[in-house]
Amino acid sequence: MQDYNYNKRRSEGDMNISTLLQRQGQRLLQLGIVLFLYSSLDGFAIPFFASPRIGLSVHTLSALQGVMLLAIGLLWPKLSLSLRASKVAYWCLIFSALAILAAYTVAAFWGVGIETISLMGELPHGLAQGSPFQETVIKVLAYSSAPTGLTAFGLILWGLRITDAQPGAN
Repeated sequence: MQDYNYNKRRSEGDMNISTLLQRQGQRLLQLGIVLFLYSSLDGFAIPFFASPRIGLSVHTLSALQGVMLLAIGLLWPKLSLSLRASKVAYWCLIFSALAILAAYTVAAFWGVGIETISLMGELPHGLAQGSPFQETVIKVLAYSSAPTGLTAFGLILWGLRITDAQPGAN
């Protein structure tokens, strides 16, 4: 009887993670489409940014992130992750994508951020030196996306491993 209860709880737990992965995958697909919409609207706003060149980068970045989130959203239900790991990967992925996009959007809007986005400052309509506050905001947004993105991608890679429970595993 004890084994039956354990197996029943384990089966319910597996079903919960499967449902969660399905839901998270669906949300990633929705966010991917939202980023396409954002990219489209940003395309109209490019001439009005203080740095149109970085505005174009925002347009391109949001479209690229939309494609990335659509692809990851489709594979998400196939991940072999625990409940906790799937939540960490999911929220880190979303934060990472939105943080770097926010950094570029703020830089384009203000026309500053040369300390963080230095490559674009050398181009026409690039960036200028902002106030310490502005530079710090852009730096915090941009740099916070790296550890969260690496965490998400590491967990996603780990979740793509073949486990004994999967059909066709050796």
